[in-house]
Amino acid sequence: MSEREGTASERTIGDPWGPWDPLSPREVADLFEGVASPWWISGGHAIEFAVGRRFRSHEDIDVLLLRRDRHVVQEVLADWEWWAADPPGTLRPWLIGETLPPRVHDIWCRPGPSAPWRLQLMLDSAEGDDWVYRRDGRIRLPVARLGRRSPDGIPYQAPEIPLLYKARGVRAKDERDFSEVLPVLGSERRRWLADALTLVHGAHPWIDRLRPKGR
Repeated sequence: MSEREGTASERTIGDPWGPWDPLSPREVADLFEGVASPWWISGGHAIEFAVGRRFRSHEDIDVLLLRRDRHVVQEVLADWEWWAADPPGTLRPWLIGETLPPRVHDIWCRPGPSAPWRLQLMLDSAEGDDWVYRRDGRIRLPVARLGRRSPDGIPYQAPEIPLLYKARGVRAKDERDFSEVLPVLGSERRRWLADALTLVHGAHPWIDRLRPKGR
């Protein structure tokens, strides 16, 4: 990421320009109550929902929207600030009505300029009824299979999807997420993730742990 100085309206993500105080999944669900477009808690929180318990701390919270539904952010968080993460590492204001270019797939949100960041929105593509993996369009799933609901009704992403994203550069917390959710990942989901990792990476340390012995 770039470390150059930014202006008031354009700063690099690496600048020490404000802390995070992420919303809880329940608070996110309350904000998005009544939204007709599909959305899901993603990242590590989604993994914990699948596991059924909290097992690590979180520096932020990710919420997935389909790119075609991005307008929901400006409607639900009408009084907030929305900042687009514009590669290779710049945050810039996302203007009302602006069409974000395909390279922008993260939006940081906060209630005001002096407030901490509370929420990160992630945008993924869809074609018709199919979700399309942002990094390799050969990998798809029906949108209807993208999510689950927690016991108290909070939508969250099926764990194999955030694991696929996490697999590119495995950090300690990603390995922890994988190890915790693996025992509750059903055979169909294991097979799908193993096949996707093989297609994208060729070889990956998680593949052998996903496939039954002897296959």
